[in-house]
Amino acid sequence: MDSIEKKFLKLGAENAPGQEGRQNNDEIKLSGNKIPGKKVDFSHGDVDAFEPIPGSLDHFIEGVQIGGKQAYTEYRGSEEIREMTAEKLADFTSSKINPEKNLIITPGTQGALFLAMGSTISRNDKVAIVVPDYFANRKLVEFFEGEVVYISMNYLHSTSCAGLDLEQLEEAFKAGVKLFLFSNPNNPAGVIYSPDEIRKIAELAQSYGVQVVVDQLYSRQVFDGINYTHLAAQNILDSENLVTIMGPSKTESLSGYRLGVAFGSSKIINRMEKLQAIVSLRAGGYNQAVLKSWFHEPEGWMAQRIAQHQAIRDDLVAKLRSIKGVKVRSTEAGSYLFPRVPELTVSMEEFIKILRIQANVIVTPGTEFGPEFTSSFRMNFSQDHSAAVEAIDRIKKVVEEYRK
Repeated sequence: MDSIEKKFLKLGAENAPGQEGRQNNDEIKLSGNKIPGKKVDFSHGDVDAFEPIPGSLDHFIEGVQIGGKQAYTEYRGSEEIREMTAEKLADFTSSKINPEKNLIITPGTQGALFLAMGSTISRNDKVAIVVPDYFANRKLVEFFEGEVVYISMNYLHSTSCAGLDLEQLEEAFKAGVKLFLFSNPNNPAGVIYSPDEIRKIAELAQSYGVQVVVDQLYSRQVFDGINYTHLAAQNILDSENLVTIMGPSKTESLSGYRLGVAFGSSKIINRMEKLQAIVSLRAGGYNQAVLKSWFHEPEGWMAQRIAQHQAIRDDLVAKLRSIKGVKVRSTEAGSYLFPRVPELTVSMEEFIKILRIQANVIVTPGTEFGPEFTSSFRMNFSQDHSAAVEAIDRIKKVVEEYRK
């Protein structure tokens, strides 16, 4: 196998949301009968159950009506929309953002992640990532030919913090890590880094001159009054070594518009713009106009959305914990749960396929988020409430059928 083939082999997408139909199920042997029930796809949020911000379509139409000026913005995005967005994000994160130098609009936060990593990783660079964490992190480090350095997060045995191994992180920094990448809230575990953890990350990064990319996609959807601390608000860390990624695709259900925003280091943002100019030119011009609705939701809209998700979370956590041997930490923010199941007679890869074929329920295998998570799977509970709860009953039946 040649080097380019090996490189792309690491980008396997068969377990990504919407890709389940491309999986090979020929060797799957089912035990028991099919379990009837409405299809529930926990691999991503349901934008039919939770509709986009009111008025977002109107802004898109306005962008179309503006025509060429909106269609062909600067590569880093419309100046007007960047100014508006920078002001909103600066207020939200308690940081300073120059819309001309420190912010770029991207085709989704996934696009922002690719651009940020492509702008910071050279061949053989050591890059620290958390396990578990977002599945694209490891794949992209390897794609850009960096060296992955895993940092443990003991989320199941922590209650007052995310559980990041800070001693391990410092040892990695001492050993020459150049970039630290993590999501907060964590995807897939849904836990929030404590103020002490965030402060220590900033101190260590500053002390060892490490660049940091933090994905804060779900930082608006926080439950139970838990305190969320923005890394960008920590004056300890040199702002030229930090990039923060956010966007309206999840909590605000605007994923179909493919909008992301990265802000921070002017040096890295400049590189990201150059790379974006080659990859996609710009985020969709008409789509950029939809950012006008972000942080401008009707009064009470966000509070209601958070309350609705918290109610689903509570019911799903209770249901999952009622299954003998299942362990799950309650989500503190975002829409993910990351339960660990008891030992089964099939592998997790097989279990995921069986669950889809036999119970019409789709989840994402834990091994996407770290090689050791062979007994875990991820669920996005931004779904119709009753359908999500009923789907857990079907998951329970499958667990019992294949329990060892």
